[in-house]
Amino acid sequence: MTTTEAPPAPPTPPTPTVTEAAVRKVPRRKRLIPYWLLLPGILWLLVFFALPMVYQASTSVQTGSLEEGFEVTWHFATYWDAIQEYYPQFVRSLLYAGTATVLCLLLGYPLAYLIAFKAGRWRNLLLVLVIAPFFTSFLIRTLAWKTILADDGTVVGALDALRVLDVTSWLGWTADDRVLATPMAVVCGLTYNFLPFMILPLYTSLERIDGRLHEAAGDLYARPATTFRKVTVPLSMPGIVSGTLLTFIPASGDYVNAELLGSTDTKMVGSVIQSQFLRVLDYPTAAALSFILMAVVLVVVTVYIRRSGTEDLV
Repeated sequence: MTTTEAPPAPPTPPTPTVTEAAVRKVPRRKRLIPYWLLLPGILWLLVFFALPMVYQASTSVQTGSLEEGFEVTWHFATYWDAIQEYYPQFVRSLLYAGTATVLCLLLGYPLAYLIAFKAGRWRNLLLVLVIAPFFTSFLIRTLAWKTILADDGTVVGALDALRVLDVTSWLGWTADDRVLATPMAVVCGLTYNFLPFMILPLYTSLERIDGRLHEAAGDLYARPATTFRKVTVPLSMPGIVSGTLLTFIPASGDYVNAELLGSTDTKMVGSVIQSQFLRVLDYPTAAALSFILMAVVLVVVTVYIRRSGTEDLV
């Protein structure tokens, strides 16, 4: 009689050594590396962004004076009073910033297109020329426009000879035969100072477009204008959105151009905030104006991003 042998017992897994246990812990440590890398940036935002925002929020609901001191009384009427008194400056800021943004797009897109597709070996030189204004002070660049737009200068003389000033005066953008201290001067300064912020994102977006797509459009008998409208512009929308945001947001809060190139009739809300903080010393009103401007810009930007139809920003 044959006896059936029992199957051998499965081998006992070896006990992990210290080295193997250490190897198993490596992935967990790797998962923590991104958080450690983000920690300095988070701390920076908390100390230099979040805390000042909280402080300004508390300042906006205070009452008092610099001599007697300010006290948090939750006086939210400061916001309504600021809107009632300074709403023309808010409208003017959005109008000037929007006009400068459109001009930057109209001027910057052809130049970015030229650098991305036509520059060849001159590409790097043109990019350096685009960022060359950053090599000098923002203040110096703006002051230079006082010479460019001087009443007896070549630019104003040419515009007057071409009867351009007659049209702009009728629109209310210039005064009688002069450009300085007018809305046109402020918009020119904004356009010049923020034009690189439009060109660089546009160039980055255009440079990433695969040239074979243009060739494919040509193979399908598409005209250059159709290729530009159907291929180039849609694929460069992330650069358009990024450039317009980088131009509109700082331009809407700018006060240097309005102070140096404008007049009392062209004051923007940034000028009012600067005056309230440093001259009038009405800190609650200045803080309230800052938060109102931030809220208005946030609403405009949110609506714009949703209407632009793109989520990919350069």
